[in-house]
Amino acid sequence: MVRSKNLSAAAIIISTFANEKSLRDIAYELIVNAKLCACVNYTKVRSLYWWENKVNEEEEFIAFFKTTKKKAKELRNMIEKQHPYDVPELLEISIDKTSKAYLDWLIGSTSIT
Repeated sequence: MVRSKNLSAAAIIISTFANEKSLRDIAYELIVNAKLCACVNYTKVRSLYWWENKVNEEEEFIAFFKTTKKKAKELRNMIEKQHPYDVPELLEISIDKTSKAYLDWLIGSTSIT
């Protein structure tokens, strides 16, 4: 395991989306064109949440955008800008321990060539 507290460390940005298409559209843009994340894992979930003075229950898609700390702020900004929700969920988890091989892959996958 590599322990790092610098900008080369890993980060995961978590967000939810109303449908798979909006998630995939943003994910492809962020991976392929912007190179802001190396990988996006997602799955369908049921969400219970408070919104507009009532409890709502919806099917959503939760996504885990894997990136470097160096790219995390720009990634959050791009997701927020393109997100279909008025108040998108944007949570950042800093990863200070990961394998060197995985960290090298993250850095390489988010570098413009």
